[in-house]
Amino acid sequence: MEYTTLGKTGRKVTRIGFGGAPAGLKDYLESYDPDDATDREKTVAAVARAVELGITYYDTAPGYGNGKSEEIFGEALDGVDEDSIFLATKIAPDDPDATRASIEQSLRRLRRSRIDLFQIHGTAYTLAHEEGFFRKGGMIEQMERAREEGLTRHIGFTVEAINETTLRLIKCGRFDTVQLAYNIMYQHPCDPYWKYGTMYDAEAQNMGIVVMRTLTSGLFQRWIKTVNPENTFDYSEALAQFVLSNPLVDVALLGMRTVETVEKNVRICENLAGRIDMDEFHRKYPAIGPPRG
Repeated sequence: MEYTTLGKTGRKVTRIGFGGAPAGLKDYLESYDPDDATDREKTVAAVARAVELGITYYDTAPGYGNGKSEEIFGEALDGVDEDSIFLATKIAPDDPDATRASIEQSLRRLRRSRIDLFQIHGTAYTLAHEEGFFRKGGMIEQMERAREEGLTRHIGFTVEAINETTLRLIKCGRFDTVQLAYNIMYQHPCDPYWKYGTMYDAEAQNMGIVVMRTLTSGLFQRWIKTVNPENTFDYSEALAQFVLSNPLVDVALLGMRTVETVEKNVRICENLAGRIDMDEFHRKYPAIGPPRG
C-alpha cells in the first residue's frame, strides 16, 4: 500500500480513499439502493475489506443519501481503532447557524465522539456562501470552535467549480485540506506545464489535497462508447493511475460498493509501475540535446 502525509494535518494516510457517495446515493452510476438489505450488506462488507487491506482514508457526508452513507460507514467501522483510520465527513454550506447541529448528527450516525476531518460540502460557492463562511460567528469560526472542543481534529472544504471564493478559502490559511474534482478530463486544477492551478495554490498553503471524480464518474467511458461503441477495454486503472501520478495529489477517492472493487483498487494503488512522469507527459516539445560541435 502507498502512503503519504496529508499536508499540514501531519497524518499518514493511504493514497487511495474509500469514497462514500456510492454507499448512500440510490442508483448512483448503477443500480443500487442503500435501503435494500442485500445492497447494504455488500457495502458494509466492502468497507470492512478495505480496512483489512490497509486503506485508511474514508470519506462520507450527510448529503450522500440523507445520512445513509454515514450510517453505513458507522456500522462498518464500529469497533475499528479510531487512530488506525482517517474518517472525513462534511457540512452543507447553506446554513452556517446549523454547523454545530450538523456535526453532532454526523457523529451519532458515524458512532464516533470525534471525527478526523470536517469539511464544508461545496459544488459552486456563491457570494452569499462566502459571507456566511467568513462573517463573525460564521461557519469557519464554528468549525474552528468544534476543532478546539475536540469534535474534529482538522477542518477543510470541498469544491467542484473553481471561482474567487474557492481561492479565498484556500489563501485564508484557516483550512487543513481541500477536496476538489480532478481527473483526465478535468485537468484545470493543475497545469504541470505552466505550474499553475488550484492545486499549486493549495500546495503553497501546505494543505492536504484530496481528489474526487478520480475515474471521471463515468464520463470518459461514455465518451469512448460514443466514438467507439465496440470498445470493451476497462479504463479504470489507467484513469486512476493518471491521477495518482500527480505528485500534488495526496489522496485519490474511489467509490466502492463491493469487496471485488476494493481489492481491484488496492491492486491499482500498489502497482507503482503504472505511474507516469507528469512533467514528461505534458512536455510540448522534444528535449533538445547538447549543441553540436
